[in-house]
Amino acid sequence: MSDKRLIILNRGKFILFFTFVFVLLALIVGAVWYADYQINVPLDSQGQEKVFVIEKGEGLKTVADKLEKENLVRQKFWFTAYVFYRGWAGQLKAGEFILSPSMTTPEIAREIIGQALAQEIKVTIPEGFALKKIDARLAAAGLIRAGELLAQSSNLEGYLFPDTYQFEKDAGLDEIIGKMTDNFDQKVDQDLRDEIAAQGKTLKEIVALASIIEKEVSNDGDRQIVSGIFWQRLKDNYPLQSCATIAYILGIDKWRYSIDDTKIDSPYNTYQNTGLPPGPICNPGLKSIEAAIYPQKTDYYFFLSKPDGETVFSKTLEEHNLNKAKYLN
Repeated sequence: MSDKRLIILNRGKFILFFTFVFVLLALIVGAVWYADYQINVPLDSQGQEKVFVIEKGEGLKTVADKLEKENLVRQKFWFTAYVFYRGWAGQLKAGEFILSPSMTTPEIAREIIGQALAQEIKVTIPEGFALKKIDARLAAAGLIRAGELLAQSSNLEGYLFPDTYQFEKDAGLDEIIGKMTDNFDQKVDQDLRDEIAAQGKTLKEIVALASIIEKEVSNDGDRQIVSGIFWQRLKDNYPLQSCATIAYILGIDKWRYSIDDTKIDSPYNTYQNTGLPPGPICNPGLKSIEAAIYPQKTDYYFFLSKPDGETVFSKTLEEHNLNKAKYLN
């Protein structure tokens, strides 16, 4: 092939590539302009306000269909796409809304979702909260009367999963409990439950031990080691000797508990009784639950927590007592 023909061929390829890039950019610019027009330009700048009703149980697809049929948005697709983009798809609530064709799609979406969010209260339940503290937090948020949760659900200690929740202002106690226990069931999934059963243990045993681990250990990396210590003690019929259970009995947290504290007559006293307490002492997070299911076997038999939260492990009682004198006195 001659140099002249090669130059012509290369020039043709360049022109073809340039044309492709130009057309592609034109399509992108056109698509962006079209999307912006559909979303940010009102359907009718002179349109009148009207009452738009969302019935209970109506989802995003139904709402988008109604908005288009009532001439409030150009195309339901763009309303749906915008709501999905903002992460609001699950935030629609029943109610009456004053909307107008003179509003843009984002304005309509914010009007609908904003009112829905205004009807909700956000509550965070930290890992390790016992029922008493959950009751107080829900009462402080105005969702229940003080003591209402304690009166109805004392058997749910350990199963109200710690998380951040959005509750409607008028949510009843049953709805609140249902949302938290459903969350527990989702987090403690079938795979974990199958593993518990395969080990010959029960969910109640796992949650009870996980609740102690949650209160005893702040370092995630130490949870499985502490779990291994506790399971070995249970196997040996040796008391768990958990200060967390004494705190649960007394209803107060102290840096150190007295000898008299550890002699309190209670089935939850793991200094005076062997085995697990009758039930969980708090509502543990998933990491503590997983640690209870998957303990790490070591030669350690004792541990303590330093003031800075670090866990110190010991193999013998003598070594443990030396560590107590070193770090806790």
